[in-house]
Amino acid sequence: MPNLQSRAPFSQALFRWLMRLTGWQIEGEQPALRRYVLIGAPHTATWDFFVAMLLKYSLDMRFRFVGKDSIFRGPLGPIMRSLGGIPVRRERRNNFVSQIVAAFAEHEDLIVVITPEGTRSKSPYWKTGFYYIALGAGVPVVMAYLDYPRKVVGFGPSFVPSGDIHADFELIRSFYADKIGKYPEKQGAIELRPSSA
Repeated sequence: MPNLQSRAPFSQALFRWLMRLTGWQIEGEQPALRRYVLIGAPHTATWDFFVAMLLKYSLDMRFRFVGKDSIFRGPLGPIMRSLGGIPVRRERRNNFVSQIVAAFAEHEDLIVVITPEGTRSKSPYWKTGFYYIALGAGVPVVMAYLDYPRKVVGFGPSFVPSGDIHADFELIRSFYADKIGKYPEKQGAIELRPSSA
């Protein structure tokens, strides 16, 4: 399969046309940053991935995304990798964080998208790997979002993790308070796992 990371302006225009055709709009400004962690939320449906890809190729963004290792098995594996996927086993959180921090140390340009909910099913808390990756790598967190009632995908503000995860989560919680996923009933609260408190 051809590497979709390299594409002609015609392909970029095609993705912009597909975005208009499906009724989605881009809101906010793409960050003028070379390295950051990009939050993808809320995440309640498989369709979120396709909207994210429309955004990626419409703007010619070179982001990588983290996904469960199961989706990289079999014939889908090469496709997911060519789209920028990084397979991880989420139960190995500390190893996952250190690997992505190391990747930031090795690359002058790197954008990594992480869905903190970690699943399309309702979760009682957010996973904090994205936060500790940004903290460890010394890079900002950019809050990106999908808002299905308005059919908008976009970029919100960024922040540099302070190390006070409770204070920083208040900022995150406030920003995402009015963002609604495709299946609102699967959208969990933006809370820390008790062990992270």
